[in-house]
Amino acid sequence: MQNLISGVKKFQRDVFPTHRDLFKRLATGQSPDALVITCSDSRVDPTLLFQAEPGQLFELRNAGNIVPPYGEFVGGVTATIEFAVVALEIPRIIICGHSECGAMSGLLAPETMKDMPNVKKWLKHAAPVREAMANEGALGGPGALSKAIEANIIVQLDHLRTHPCVAEAVAAGELSLHGWVYDIVSGGVQSYDEKWRQFTEL
Repeated sequence: MQNLISGVKKFQRDVFPTHRDLFKRLATGQSPDALVITCSDSRVDPTLLFQAEPGQLFELRNAGNIVPPYGEFVGGVTATIEFAVVALEIPRIIICGHSECGAMSGLLAPETMKDMPNVKKWLKHAAPVREAMANEGALGGPGALSKAIEANIIVQLDHLRTHPCVAEAVAAGELSLHGWVYDIVSGGVQSYDEKWRQFTEL
């Protein structure tokens, strides 16, 4: 705990004073550049990845960067998306997965979730990924996790489009949707190309 408190003290002493005008301006409101939906994984830091300042990113984090289909589950994810699109008029949403994702590992091997029933239940929102891979006989092997991580991005983008506010904003040309995969080891980012149905280097 002490290292966390020390971090706060360092922020107050060294960082806040140099950004005092920015924080003063942000106190009056926000106009983020994007809603970033990413994993709760501690190794993924959107602000660091985007090299963003406070106020630039509206963040939504959960296990597996999951977006439940509209109407199936009403909770923090649904509320955050609605607020970002309707109240903040966010211009873009980025769903960002990452390499070595524990949630996707659990999806591929549900027996490892026996002591985490709520995580297992949450992962049902990514069930189409496992079902498709099972049908293809692709659940095993060294490339299975990477394939699941990419497939999950596509499934969650599809789920995102079921949210009425998202569908309306996209149809009006006011909102764009993006799917990325961040590689922790290399720092590389792959972006999903809707036209070609594949991930390519950003």
